[in-house]
Amino acid sequence: MSKGFATDNSVSQKSNKKVTANEPQGRLISWSPWPPANFQTRYPAFPFVLTILIIVIGQWYISLLR
Repeated sequence: MSKGFATDNSVSQKSNKKVTANEPQGRLISWSPWPPANFQTRYPAFPFVLTILIIVIGQWYISLLR
């Protein structure tokens, strides 16, 4: 009496499919070593964070000049 598992000993045949990534390959700028083409999908908040960082550093620099 079998409970919980099938008694069939045949192993299902799994096909070996080549996994292709949906991420773009190569570079955003062909002659530049940076950034990779998947940079925008990997770090979507980068432009926002960079803008905030520039504003904060700019305000700090202006406050030093006063």
